[in-house]
Amino acid sequence: MNNPFDHTHIQEEKAEREARRLKLRTNLLIALFCGVLGGFCLVLYQLQVVQGASYRAGTNSHITDRQQVESIRGEILDRYGRVLVTNELSYNVELDWNAMEPDQRLDILARLLEVCREEGVEWADTLPITKTAPWRYTAADPLSYQVTDEEGEVSNVSTSLGALAEKWAIGWVKDAALARPEAGELLAKMCVTFGLLEEEKPTLSKEHRGLTGVLGSAGQSFGLTEDGGGISREMRELAGVLYEIYLRRYEVTNNTYVFAQDVDITFIAKVKEQGLAGVRIVTASSRKYGTGVAAHVLGYTGKIDKDEWPKYKELGYPMDAVVGIEGVELAFEERLHGSSGLRLMEKDNDGNIISQQWKTEPAPGENAVLTLDIALQATVEDLLAEYASRQERPVGEDGEPEPAKGLAAAVVDMTGGVLALASYPTYDLAAFRENFTQLQADESRPLLNRATQGQYSPGSTFKMLTAIAALDTGTITTAERLECTGVYTFYPPPYQPRCWYGYGHGRDNVTEAIKDSCNCFFYDAGRRTTIANINEYARKFGLGEYTGIELVEKKGLRAGPETSKQLNQQWYDGDTLSASIGQGNNLFTPLQLANYVATLVNGGDHYACHLLKEFKSNDYSQVTETYSQPPKDTIDLDPAHVQAVKQGMYDLSKTATMAKWFDPLPVEVGCKTGTAETAAHAVSTNALFVCFAPYDDPQIALCLVSEGGDAGGSLAELAAGILAQYFSTGSSLDTVTGENALLR
Repeated sequence: MNNPFDHTHIQEEKAEREARRLKLRTNLLIALFCGVLGGFCLVLYQLQVVQGASYRAGTNSHITDRQQVESIRGEILDRYGRVLVTNELSYNVELDWNAMEPDQRLDILARLLEVCREEGVEWADTLPITKTAPWRYTAADPLSYQVTDEEGEVSNVSTSLGALAEKWAIGWVKDAALARPEAGELLAKMCVTFGLLEEEKPTLSKEHRGLTGVLGSAGQSFGLTEDGGGISREMRELAGVLYEIYLRRYEVTNNTYVFAQDVDITFIAKVKEQGLAGVRIVTASSRKYGTGVAAHVLGYTGKIDKDEWPKYKELGYPMDAVVGIEGVELAFEERLHGSSGLRLMEKDNDGNIISQQWKTEPAPGENAVLTLDIALQATVEDLLAEYASRQERPVGEDGEPEPAKGLAAAVVDMTGGVLALASYPTYDLAAFRENFTQLQADESRPLLNRATQGQYSPGSTFKMLTAIAALDTGTITTAERLECTGVYTFYPPPYQPRCWYGYGHGRDNVTEAIKDSCNCFFYDAGRRTTIANINEYARKFGLGEYTGIELVEKKGLRAGPETSKQLNQQWYDGDTLSASIGQGNNLFTPLQLANYVATLVNGGDHYACHLLKEFKSNDYSQVTETYSQPPKDTIDLDPAHVQAVKQGMYDLSKTATMAKWFDPLPVEVGCKTGTAETAAHAVSTNALFVCFAPYDDPQIALCLVSEGGDAGGSLAELAAGILAQYFSTGSSLDTVTGENALLR
């Protein structure tokens, strides 16, 4: 009989039940583990065995690309906040030659061109051969063109085709003694090289059979005819695209090949449908101009030149960055450009972007506010163009007009801020790239900024400098009168230069001599002052010195023994006479002359010229820098001497030939004319005109130059028109009346 109080048996049964449950749990866990492990094995089998090849191919084809991204370029504004240059976003088509399979490249390009024809999209093709048969060169010389520098020296510059010919060993050389191929022969040679045309063709047509160009027997086997021979229009178009690619492969051009610019959504959709490898649609920012004037001041942008690449590489620029090439765009490049960003992109084997992330985001450039008044600038350019059109004179038996010569204008305030800077002829920035070759070859040199790089003898506009130098050195006094009989007789014959007014001005003081522009007065004052003192004052006033403007400029020359030595010329004491009236080797820019007048009438504070007013952050939330510079020189001028000179300029503005232009203005003016000989025996002359206003409290000074102009007084109308615009009278003057037939 069991004892109800026997706990041993109960404990044994309980332990047995626990053991069974533990065994069950263990078996369940083992089964679950085996199931999971089996699942993992199945997945691994699926990935590595069943789909391993496809995943391996996909993994190998994914490429991580590091792409530098340009920042948004800053805007350029005038002094009143009017936007002169801004940006606009567009879609461009770029070609990546390396992303195309070699055996598919021609097919890809042909399909792309077909879409372009359907949608009416123009593409970049600078091959200088007509796009339709019969094949002809589109330039007189497709290999080179002539360029004239500022000194008038002519040099030959290779075109892109000429440079490619040298690197590519195309089969002909730039030797004038060797015959050059006809356009059709060259096109055929290119088509063979590009794989568009087989070399062996029927015998040469009759009209080409006699040619023995440097292409040799290979060139004579193409069978070209007047209607294009074996070359179709489609082949010519493909050759043009491949030519652009070869320019970059052979480093003739250092920038990315932008196949087409500013394409629309319809075109993009059709290109995407084609699935063309290596054809990329990219967003781009291009410069948009809010004005059609100030081309020489604003300048333009472009891809980095290969010679400039080391400099920009040090600054962290990507190789295909857009940078300033000329003008303000170049001067303020680093502030306008901002800093580039770095983006990591993962691409598949077709070049499609799978994922991307920023490593460094681009920082936008700052906005540059200029001292320029664009309304005044437009008025100045219009006046120069109108004046030039009226200066054309019939020449020759056919009566065709002589081309208008160059003109320049510079307008500055009393602290060197440039209000207007104009050069004629000029050009349109919006169409600059399309017209570049024509502009470079133009004999009138429209690309030259005459206001900062044109160097001219100042003529009688220099006489105020001679007067100040003579007065401040004590050589003469404001009351002293010098005799003018029409001939200066200090030196014995034959060197006895004459005054422009043959009858003589009688006894003039310095104020009257400036009004009368008396040569004899300044011959004597200059001789007594000495060329050394005159040049020292000219230096202090910034003549023959860099003005400091941010644009490219010429330094000029001051006549004297040192300059003559540099020019391999002999200096004589008598040369001081011509130098004293602004002739001889005195050569200054219009900007220098305008700033010299400003320095004189403001009492002797000589400031550097500048175009920068301030920089603002890209979002215009703050001013990051304001231009503020003290005078470069402070000339200790006697106010009585300055007043005597200013009075002479004021009196000139009240003479009959000047008053008709300046009396209608709401301000009083001081002015000086100048007519400078540009060749021996006055074969030709330049007309110059300087002035300032208002007379009692000067605000602006200006200089005008007309190459080949008859007399400085003929420019008074232009000066009056500029002053009228600045002082908001709205008046304009329509006709030009010469000062007189005599040189002043």
